[in-house]
Amino acid sequence: MKKRLTRSKERMILGVCGGVAEYFDWDPTWVRIGYVLLTLFSLAFPGVLAYFILAIVMPPAEV
Repeated sequence: MKKRLTRSKERMILGVCGGVAEYFDWDPTWVRIGYVLLTLFSLAFPGVLAYFILAIVMPPAEV
């Protein structure tokens, strides 16, 4: 079965970081921490914009 990049059901906001963590078999906490650090160091706007674009593009997790 082929892996798909989907938003996670175990979500904090929209499930984007959780979905990326599930896809790569990483710990979701570290992905979220990395996202927050990357967003803060890029002056917030690009990280927030990328998050919402991914939330729109990534399909929701299947049941």
